Amino acid sequence: MRYFIQLSYNGAAYHGWQIQPNAITVQETLQDSLSKLLNTKIAITGAGRTDTGVHASQMFAHFDIDEEFDTPKLLYKLNSFLPKDIAIQSIFEVRADAHARFDAVKRSYKYKVCLKKDVFQYDYAYLMHQELDMQKMNEASEVLLSYSDFQCFSKSNTDVKTYNCKIENAYWNKEGDMLVFNISADRFLRNMVRAIVGTLVNVGLGKLDVQDMHRIIASKDRGQAGFSVPAKGLYLTEVLYQNIIIK
Repeated sequence: MRYFIQLSYNGAAYHGWQIQPNAITVQETLQDSLSKLLNTKIAITGAGRTDTGVHASQMFAHFDIDEEFDTPKLLYKLNSFLPKDIAIQSIFEVRADAHARFDAVKRSYKYKVCLKKDVFQYDYAYLMHQELDMQKMNEASEVLLSYSDFQCFSKSNTDVKTYNCKIENAYWNKEGDMLVFNISADRFLRNMVRAIVGTLVNVGLGKLDVQDMHRIIASKDRGQAGFSVPAKGLYLTEVLYQNIIIK
């Protein structure tokens, strides 16, 4: 039987989602907790990867198990057992071939830029002291919709077969003293959102023109794009599936 888990986490204490040697990750923490509570070795597969320090308000993962269990009871026990920075929203059975990563049709992220010092946002947003031109940043964001190859925003030496992504929307909006970048696509490359935001911030600062986005994307050169903004302001906010995954 295959089950999906919907969870959220504060990524500040973790070296990203994916298990890696000599580092604490969200995947390993969840996997170990499930294995202990279900009294059998559990392997979980996530909807994607988040880098060190990145947060998720919605993430999905799947696992397989032969024996039935009390789902509400496991949900309660898992939330009690896990550290306070990981929360489980639901556990539900899906088709045997449903896949948390490959069946996802859309992923959405937000990046938060704080425009003034805020002691409650310091660890969860990127503080910018300079004024940003949101209109120009939105014009530059629209350029992304005209392209599919985003190698220029990808981390170097990454093991992907293609740099193509279908970006559905990309825009900035203001929420109080915060500028929030919203982006949705079928998939994302490693470090892609943070590199895009850094490039757009340079547009907002007047260091780049809107038309420079065309040159940067066409170059396929990470060195041509802007800086990578800090991970603490990035949130995975939605992973979307078709209804076919439900059993």
